[in-house]
Amino acid sequence: MNATSRDFEAYLQARQADFVAELAEFLSIPSVSAAPEHFGDVERAAAWVAERLKKAGLEHAEVLHAGRYPMVYADWLKVPGAPTVLIYGHFDVQPADPVEAWTRPPFAPTVVGGRIYARGASDDKGNMFAPILALEALLRTRGRLPVNVKLLFEGQEEILSPDLPVFVAEHRERLACDMAFSADGWQWSETEGDLRMGLRGICALEITVHGPKADLHSGVHGGAVANPIHALAALMAGLRDADGRVAVPDFYREVRALSEEERRLIAAVPFDEAKYRVQVGVEELAGETGFTPRERIGARPTLEINGISGGYVGAGVKTVLPSTASAKITCRLVPDQDPAVIAARVRDHLVKQAPRGVRVEVEILPNAGHPYLIPMDHPANRAARDVLVELYGREPYYTRSGGSIPILDLFRRELGVYTVVFGFGLPDENFHGPDEFLRLSSFRLGQLAYGLLIDRIAEISASA
Repeated sequence: MNATSRDFEAYLQARQADFVAELAEFLSIPSVSAAPEHFGDVERAAAWVAERLKKAGLEHAEVLHAGRYPMVYADWLKVPGAPTVLIYGHFDVQPADPVEAWTRPPFAPTVVGGRIYARGASDDKGNMFAPILALEALLRTRGRLPVNVKLLFEGQEEILSPDLPVFVAEHRERLACDMAFSADGWQWSETEGDLRMGLRGICALEITVHGPKADLHSGVHGGAVANPIHALAALMAGLRDADGRVAVPDFYREVRALSEEERRLIAAVPFDEAKYRVQVGVEELAGETGFTPRERIGARPTLEINGISGGYVGAGVKTVLPSTASAKITCRLVPDQDPAVIAARVRDHLVKQAPRGVRVEVEILPNAGHPYLIPMDHPANRAARDVLVELYGREPYYTRSGGSIPILDLFRRELGVYTVVFGFGLPDENFHGPDEFLRLSSFRLGQLAYGLLIDRIAEISASA
């Protein structure tokens, strides 16, 4: 460890009590973006972040707006020829409901047993505060940064960032960078790192099967009029074959095959099938033949029926032949599937397969996101990997998430950069649930990690 690194770490260590107190102040702001009554609190949180960025020594810190919701931007751009790093996070939080399920008030932060409990502690206020403190420590101990840095923190992530695509497109020049890091994320465990290589995309549809103009008496009309629920059930059953593959024509046409190295890395991620079955409450697993559960979850596309409605579902019996039946469908997508193309193929297939006697209507819903996969050898990925090895003393797990984070592909499409998920929460910290918390050890580790990351990016750039 050189002298400058020792100074950086000493700065962080000496101020942890102050940093935790500041985090508690930040967490006490109920910045719930989904609740109109808390809109002013979201603005308050944005103002808090902007002021804290100025205090840290960042420049041009200001509150901007994407639609009604605030965004906070700051930068430090004083190293000509060095790469520019964008750090992203969010300061809005999920609603705390049900409040009665919390052991402690969700917006009265409490430190107990090395953990700070509050809504937003792990997702994402604690995680997004860590890089700010790391940059402050670097600036205070060295007077400068080794690379250029931009920061973007948003106030609408928990409502799926509806205004962010337009905002990023409009501010493309201001946000221009060489690589990006998301502080909204987590590691595998307290002793194991996690590099998120890919996330699936998503498209969504709603199908409505129309039959008679109104519900009919099933005794008087049954047998002569097509039942929309029967038709819908047949259509839904036909969406997969006996091997668990999606039966929509050309659904897999653009799917990028997994290489042997990719399969090896996925297989290296711990997976206890028996424990997983107990966790989700099933006796055996299912899915596409020829792939492991982890491959099916993170690296293969799916089509899932999320809900079905139609007819009478109340107590007792009501002998109706329903006039309509509907279902909601989502597809999780992998490289190189386009959500608009896949949604159109599913829609066309369902309409074409409509049984006689009914009319099928399919709406493509706006909930869409592209799949994301960062190259293993990308400089941002290499820097993150090196830091995680230094912190944990071992290789991180190279994982793929079955879920979707649209911001990652948004930055790729609008800014032309890849984003590394580089957060230090842990999966058991109850984000989105009662008694959310963040380990203070993870809070400290995130600060150290971002300082090491900035230095490692500079080293990789200098040696290129």
